[in-house]
Amino acid sequence: MPDNDNDAKAPLIRFAGVQKTYDGESLVVKDLNLTIAEGEFVTLLGPSGSGKTTCLMMLAGFENPTGGDIFLGEQRLNRVPPHKRNFGMVFQNYALFPHMTVEENIRYPLKTRGLPADEARRKVAEILEMIQLIEFARRRPGQLSGGQQQRVALARALVFEPQLVLMDEPLGALDKQLREQMQLEIKHLHETLGLTVVFVTHDQGEALTMSDRVAVFNDGVIQQIDTPSNLYEYPANSFVAQFIGENNTLDGVVESVEGRRCRARFGDDLTTGALLGPGLGAGQATRLSIRPERVKLDGAAKGLPNRLRARVHEFIYLGDHLRVRCALPGNDDFVARVPVDDFDPRLRPGDDVELGWRDDDVRALDAS
Repeated sequence: MPDNDNDAKAPLIRFAGVQKTYDGESLVVKDLNLTIAEGEFVTLLGPSGSGKTTCLMMLAGFENPTGGDIFLGEQRLNRVPPHKRNFGMVFQNYALFPHMTVEENIRYPLKTRGLPADEARRKVAEILEMIQLIEFARRRPGQLSGGQQQRVALARALVFEPQLVLMDEPLGALDKQLREQMQLEIKHLHETLGLTVVFVTHDQGEALTMSDRVAVFNDGVIQQIDTPSNLYEYPANSFVAQFIGENNTLDGVVESVEGRRCRARFGDDLTTGALLGPGLGAGQATRLSIRPERVKLDGAAKGLPNRLRARVHEFIYLGDHLRVRCALPGNDDFVARVPVDDFDPRLRPGDDVELGWRDDDVRALDAS
């Protein structure tokens, strides 16, 4: 079962009833209550306009809350200017000084804090070694690749040992391979240095890879905050199920309930067992959620409690697996993810197949 308990760690950041409006009418952030523990890596995830970046900007001090309070420990931050918050910040566009060398860019926050020159040199040398850019210390940002510039921006945010590191879509400008490499590097730095990180992205794969917990935003509200595995396996509602990972849906009605399980009817009078989502009861409309990798085909479906016939539309080869797109009652675009070694090469578009899944692989969620 999902476990959302975060009381074991000391709280560092707390949003208490925070609201934000830019026009005095519509709320971009609505009654935000969120606690971030010291040493946590928390990602704010959601589509464009969901409120996640506004939350980060309020935490950084670049925006003021319209209502509610933000705390650092016991200190109320609402009117504390950004330069007095002792937070490191990494942006998507890096925001490096083009006329300064790598070394000078990284030393800049130490200089503004009045650190003695010898100590500043030592700290810059240590962080350059950590990000493996010692040989690039004398170069300017324009002489570096995108990934190297991102490392410099990260080093500049970490060199003064901030209480909190804020990252706003920091990997958005990188290509896929470099982006994945930097995801792991940032996660390793978080673990090695014991950093507290608040990370903003719209990329759900990035959030699942890096985070201790993920807060999924939509329309200015946190829909669910949980560990990556719990978000994927136990989505709180249809929005989270659809936004996190690939997902199949079937619209139906909850027929009967027994504890946390139910029986739901969908399509042409078909039924399936499912785990019952929050707030649902017998007779209510539901949207059933099934992950493609949990759907079994033909021989692999034998003996499963929920089976039905479907017609194959197409196969999409993706190296280690195939996406098999099917039409079945209630969904003409239903996907099964089949490992290459388990795929029957005799199968053709237009063929009928049997699909099957376990009760525990289906979530009965809100119909909205």
